Amino acid sequence: MSQPLALAINGATGRVGKRLIALGHADSTLNLVAALEYPDHPQQGEDAGELAGIGNICLPISSELEESCQAAIDFSTPQGADSVLKECLERGIPLVLATTGLSDLQLQQIEEATERIPIVYSPNMSLAVNLTMKLAETAAQALANHTSGVDVEILERHHRYKEDAPSGTALKFGELISNKMGQNVETHGRNGRPGARPANEIGYHAIRTGDNPGEHTIVYGMLGETVELTVRASNRDCYALGALQAAKFAVKQAPGLYSMYDVLGI
Repeated sequence: MSQPLALAINGATGRVGKRLIALGHADSTLNLVAALEYPDHPQQGEDAGELAGIGNICLPISSELEESCQAAIDFSTPQGADSVLKECLERGIPLVLATTGLSDLQLQQIEEATERIPIVYSPNMSLAVNLTMKLAETAAQALANHTSGVDVEILERHHRYKEDAPSGTALKFGELISNKMGQNVETHGRNGRPGARPANEIGYHAIRTGDNPGEHTIVYGMLGETVELTVRASNRDCYALGALQAAKFAVKQAPGLYSMYDVLGI
């Protein structure tokens, strides 16, 4: 029997981070060796299991990546992603990056890092979301030359605490669609009298309400008919389980940039 994969979670006290701790601890093929947060985090030293609601698992919140670590998952902040990327690059550790709101410079640094380590990067680790992305691409390809023209709008709902808007997932949907259909203008909400909708735009609408863990709707509007694709998360376990699956995938790969399409084989 092979040894469990030694795994670090960066952003371990966050909403998804706590589920990564709980689900990772319950997975016999994994061994959680580090629960990471920034050095001045108020919960440094507290047990990650206690914070995740599963009882003491003898894994304190720390800012240090353990030497035994074989893979890391980052569900933190853009600043936290910088830190863990640097550590993984220095030690040759495969990385799963799920943090959103990254700058163009950070994305460039991630691409450069993939020359030395395997990185699975996705703004959303959910199986259902990634399947919907594939469907959205297929629809965009089929509708690209529709005779009446196609208006694409992307609506996303998240909890009131989410800091970036639109969500990284919504932007990824837009990128995939525009690659097939050619829209080169992003409109974020509408106000006043913007006039008739131009054909070359994708509209984004970010809704923040309650504790919604994530919901995305892609609207393809034509004259006389409409196609909508909607994917919803009922809790955050879908993101955590996808990230854990991605970590198991990453450790078997050569250096390079991978997506959840690669992890899922779609």
